[in-house]
Amino acid sequence: MTSASDANSTPLTHADFRALEPNDTYEMYGGRALDQLSPNGAHFAATVRAAIRLFRRRKGLIFAVTMAVLCLGTVRTFMMTPLYTSKIRLQIDRSVAKIVEGGNITPVEGADADFLRTQYELLLSRSLSERVAQMARLAEDKDFFAPRSFSFQNAIMGFLQPAQSGTSKSQRELIDIAAGIVQQNVSVRPIPGSRLVDIVYSDPNPARSQKIAAAYANAFIASNLDKRFEANAYAKAFLEDQIKQLKLRLEQSEKTLLAFAEKEQIVSIGSSSSMVETDLANSSAALGNISRERIKNEQLWRQVEKSDALNFPQFLASGAVDGLRAKRNDLVTEYQERLQTFKPNYPAMLQIKNKIAEVDRQLNAEVKTIRASLKNAYESSLGQESEIAARVAKLRTDVLDFQKRSIEYNILKREVDTNRDLYNGLLQRYKEVDVAGGVGSNNIFVVDAANLPGSPSSPQLFKSMLLALLLGFGGSIALAFVLENFDDVIDSVEEAERVGGLATLGIIPLVKSGIGVTDALLDVRSPIAEAYRSLCTSLQFTTSRGMPKTLFVTSAGAKEGKSISSIAITQHFARLGLKVLLIDADMRNPSLHRYLEADNSVGLSSCLAGACAPPDAIQKTADPNLAFLSSGPLPPNAADLLGSPHLMSLLSGSLEVFDLVIIDGPPVLGIADALLLSSASEATIFVMGSGLARGGAVRSALKRLEISKGPLIGSVITKLDARTAGYEYGYGYGYGADAFTYGASLSSTRSASQTIAGPA
Repeated sequence: MTSASDANSTPLTHADFRALEPNDTYEMYGGRALDQLSPNGAHFAATVRAAIRLFRRRKGLIFAVTMAVLCLGTVRTFMMTPLYTSKIRLQIDRSVAKIVEGGNITPVEGADADFLRTQYELLLSRSLSERVAQMARLAEDKDFFAPRSFSFQNAIMGFLQPAQSGTSKSQRELIDIAAGIVQQNVSVRPIPGSRLVDIVYSDPNPARSQKIAAAYANAFIASNLDKRFEANAYAKAFLEDQIKQLKLRLEQSEKTLLAFAEKEQIVSIGSSSSMVETDLANSSAALGNISRERIKNEQLWRQVEKSDALNFPQFLASGAVDGLRAKRNDLVTEYQERLQTFKPNYPAMLQIKNKIAEVDRQLNAEVKTIRASLKNAYESSLGQESEIAARVAKLRTDVLDFQKRSIEYNILKREVDTNRDLYNGLLQRYKEVDVAGGVGSNNIFVVDAANLPGSPSSPQLFKSMLLALLLGFGGSIALAFVLENFDDVIDSVEEAERVGGLATLGIIPLVKSGIGVTDALLDVRSPIAEAYRSLCTSLQFTTSRGMPKTLFVTSAGAKEGKSISSIAITQHFARLGLKVLLIDADMRNPSLHRYLEADNSVGLSSCLAGACAPPDAIQKTADPNLAFLSSGPLPPNAADLLGSPHLMSLLSGSLEVFDLVIIDGPPVLGIADALLLSSASEATIFVMGSGLARGGAVRSALKRLEISKGPLIGSVITKLDARTAGYEYGYGYGYGADAFTYGASLSSTRSASQTIAGPA
């Protein structure tokens, strides 16, 4: 604190402190940050600390849920029937060896992954399970239908509906039940990166497990062969019917095409169509060239049409014009030279003038000739363009007429070609299927036969208990996290700062049971007394002038420790030699007169109502520097009294006598008294009881105080239980060999120092 005042002679206000960054605050007070971590490192460290606090606060719930899940998992494991697992390995090829090309009519999947996935799903199908049950004769094995594990649902159903004696199921029903059991206990395990697959079956009987695994492979191979034979037989019948229909359709389409060609007199339209279209394309290209030439000639003609100037490129490119211009320039030069000697009427000068005039006449004649040639070129191009445009229009009409007449012919011809291709293809396919129909081929092979298991594969006690332990621990952590997020009670400094957004001026620890708060305050070495001294030290740096002259203490709800805080702050500054007035402004539920054992017959309500003067109502206490003004008789209109001008008069008059006025007011929520008192005071501190204050109530209270323009300077956290909040306390002073430890730890020390400089 001293280093701060030395560093800057101008006192900083509380708003200035709040605007500082945490590292700036540390540097101002001659220290440095406790941890120089990067933003990601600081965020990770904060997350770890929050997780540790959550574990400490909810360790009972976490332990109970974890142990419960572990016990349930262990009991369930012991109640399970031992199962023996047999495995058989198959190789599934994508295609079979083709004896006749095209003889296989089974549809082939587009990719190996899709094909193998289809085969895996077929292995797990219901139809294959029924085939396995029939091949293994499971319907005749009564032990196969015995329950494999204890089920509360089956036990209850068996108790409510006992089995009737003398009833027996049919063979079909037994096969259906056996197929369901087989389907539940079989699994397919593909070997990654290969076409190998393991069929695994578990059963309480090891021999039966081996038999069913072997039956699975045989049933799958037989099912695959049956599918191929059925597909060949169906394809052959289908192709015969389609060939007959296509033959009749091909004959009819050829007759129709021939009749239409005779009617329209179309023998071969390929060459004629090409010539007409080629002529149209050539004429269109020529029209484009002539149009560009006409545009060029028109531009040249328009430039020189109404102009006699000789500076156009059309004139300058002419050799005759260029020679005449040079000759004229020579004559002009000669004329100008002789003009220095002879007069213009001199015969030689007149002769030169006549020559210049003759040259001008020849230039004009040459310009007219060039202009006429440009006009003739433009008119010639225009005439050619018109002729070619007319020819293109005629050719376009001829092409459209030809195309209209050949549309139906092309349609009929395409139908004939299509029918002929389909007929030839189906005929070739029919002959291949007919030859390959009797050839049996298979793409599934047994690589490793089913083994006879020698030991049970499940249950595995250690694995089951470990899984139950992990599930229980994870579930308990998730449950603790959910409860923590839905818990609105403020019980830590971080949560109070996050909810309220205020600087924490002080942290007051919870007094141990059996020790009175007032008694603990009398012991200057007690943790609560030291915490309030730290709070009062922080209050001295909250404004630019130091300690506020009038300080209002309030909270969101009742029993959060604001009255005890008012008494403790008052006693501290009174011990420092300041004259302090403590006012009990809670005129609805006063309590300070009971703590101080004072009279409450006359007090604040009497002064505000005009029943007596303030000096007559202020009471002396055992401390000569401490005076007390009780609440007085409970008025029916406390808000009206606090809203009157008498309150400001009382406070201003008290400051003429006392150095400091501490006002203990009512809670903010529900009444308007606290808003009026906060507006009349120079500063307001907000008390939040740990484990009592709720986030919603605190936000609402602070919002109401902001509306009243009450100057909030910070908050005080009271009744903080270090064990519940997840803090380790470690303040202490050493006296002799032993040290007396009390108060808050480094976390709370840092929080208190941050309240002086503003929230981080």
